[in-house]
Amino acid sequence: MARNCSVCGKGIVVGIKLSHSHIRTKRTWSPNLQRVKAIVDGTPKRVLVCTRCLRSGKVQRAI
Repeated sequence: MARNCSVCGKGIVVGIKLSHSHIRTKRTWSPNLQRVKAIVDGTPKRVLVCTRCLRSGKVQRAI
């Protein structure tokens, strides 16, 4: 299941965690996704949106 922002498409990023002893292990960074009711194509729907899109006003909230 893909967990991406429905506005900007931001998703999970994969990288490497580096310990003090230089042991490298894989890790992931997840976006801060919120499930909100937004206007999509003129109708209110529940969508996953990242907080940056919510803060910048790219999403029109449905009340």
